Amino acid sequence: MADEKGKADGNEADLEIDGGGKKKKMMIIIIAVVVLAAGGGGYFFFMGGDSAAPAEQATAADSTGESSAEDSDSGAAAQGASVGTALYVPMPRPFRFNVPGAARDRFVEIRVQLLVRSADNEENAKMHIPLIESTLLNVFSQANADDLATSAGKEALKQQSLAAVQMVMKDVEGSNTIEKVLFTGFVMQ
Repeated sequence: MADEKGKADGNEADLEIDGGGKKKKMMIIIIAVVVLAAGGGGYFFFMGGDSAAPAEQATAADSTGESSAEDSDSGAAAQGASVGTALYVPMPRPFRFNVPGAARDRFVEIRVQLLVRSADNEENAKMHIPLIESTLLNVFSQANADDLATSAGKEALKQQSLAAVQMVMKDVEGSNTIEKVLFTGFVMQ
């Protein structure tokens, strides 16, 4: 009987352990479901909502077949460059140079990518990378460290770079080719 009682106590202990294990398993399952639901909701929120509105606008414009002169003028200014797919041409190496400042000279490293809109423009930009690099380095070397310390100075440098690259590409290829000069990395020491 003592053996039966010992076996009975052992079974009760096993049952208690299993009961606690079931609660832990249930909590893990509930947490996993909540995490997956939150992840799915977050994905829908960030990815799902943006693509529907432009598609609806494009369908509405196509179905009417007409647009006012005001819409076409403002659309041309805002979307004239977005006719093709955006392609990015990275410069093979970062630009490293020194710029003078009021207190001391500074070392600057800028990583650049070029935004183009068609495969032909991408090929033209790749073919003329040495010319583009030379033009950008010329513009960058004229910069001042005090100006580059501000966001307005960086934006002005981007605009100067774009104007210079577009001018050179227009001379060589007959078209601007490059839509934007993008700084993907900017370090000043």
